[in-house]
Amino acid sequence: MEPQKTAEIESKKRITPADVIALNLQQAPLSPDMAAYFVKCDEKLGFVPNVLMAYSHSMAKLETFAALYNELMLAPSGLSKLEREMIAVVVSAENRCWYCLVAHGAAVRALSGKPELGDALAFNYRVADITPRQRVMLDFSAKMAKASAEIEDADRERLRAAGFSEADIWDIAAVASFYAMSNRMASAVGMKPNPEYHAQAR
Repeated sequence: MEPQKTAEIESKKRITPADVIALNLQQAPLSPDMAAYFVKCDEKLGFVPNVLMAYSHSMAKLETFAALYNELMLAPSGLSKLEREMIAVVVSAENRCWYCLVAHGAAVRALSGKPELGDALAFNYRVADITPRQRVMLDFSAKMAKASAEIEDADRERLRAAGFSEADIWDIAAVASFYAMSNRMASAVGMKPNPEYHAQAR
């Protein structure tokens, strides 16, 4: 990494985990990979998401979180990036997670080009202008968030009938599960969303 970029990231470390969550945790020294990741976020978004800053009190936790996020949300899948963000918003709405609703609502607006879609998914996905296939996907995701033990063969059959492959069903479940965990962590530690998210793609 260029020394100048490293210095810029180091200067941004004035924001610490304790600034974005309700726990008095301090940032650990960034590993080379995570320093590069923060630079990439800053170049692409203009800021480092507070969720990454929150996890940066431990490089092992940060690296694990980032790797799982990148695999679930950015890796090749039968689900589009927008559909994965839609799942994130719907699960977060069921769990009333302030951080994830703000951050992923912004992502839905940006990827879809429809500000109203991000808002509809956050308030009540059943009124959103989405395809029947996406409705089935979100019904499954919402049920996972509310009552995962009640999921049965009929729920998976509805996904198959809507055109989802077995691997797609796994990905829907994995993304919904990831955000169920992330929602609970964000709420438990009082994670604050980056102010920039509120105005994005409006």
